[in-house]
Amino acid sequence: MSYDLAVWEGKRPADDKTAGQVFSDLYDRYIDGKADEPPSERIAAYVHVLLERWCDITEDDEDTSPWSTGPLIGEARGPLIYFAMRWSMAEEASAYAAAVAESMGLVCFDVQQDRLRP
Repeated sequence: MSYDLAVWEGKRPADDKTAGQVFSDLYDRYIDGKADEPPSERIAAYVHVLLERWCDITEDDEDTSPWSTGPLIGEARGPLIYFAMRWSMAEEASAYAAAVAESMGLVCFDVQQDRLRP
């Protein structure tokens, strides 16, 4: 079981419902639509900061990474990253991921709860 977050570039939506619609549109375009667009500079920088804290699961010899898939940058397309964390580490990792997103001016959306974070 995993815990999913979506982080994207753009203006923070006014409420959770609007954020859900924005996420759905971005997901349809960049993830479901199989867009072969490389991650934007800001999203790549965001992933870099996350990987400074915890290694990529593809390099995790000690089972300490919270990421469920790897390489983590492979989950990013254009202005969006939609990524999963191991349930056992989700509370700490999602709080950190949301705080980093906020500090970088990115939008963080909790897919399970259909709400903006933090």
